[in-house]
Amino acid sequence: MPKLKTRKAAAKRLRATGSGKIVHRPPSRKHLLEHKSASRRRRLAGVSVVNDRDTDNVHLMLPYL
Repeated sequence: MPKLKTRKAAAKRLRATGSGKIVHRPPSRKHLLEHKSASRRRRLAGVSVVNDRDTDNVHLMLPYL
């Protein structure tokens, strides 16, 4: 079997937890933060779990995750 290619853009943005869930940093946190409320900024500061519908596509992009 040949080795499988990893999509490097996805590898930089996604990682797996110990239980096997895939997490990512939410969007809308980089700039234009002045008009966003403090509670929204706090909520965006953490990581969020990838939706179950997208996990199959993520595993195709990251075969060794």
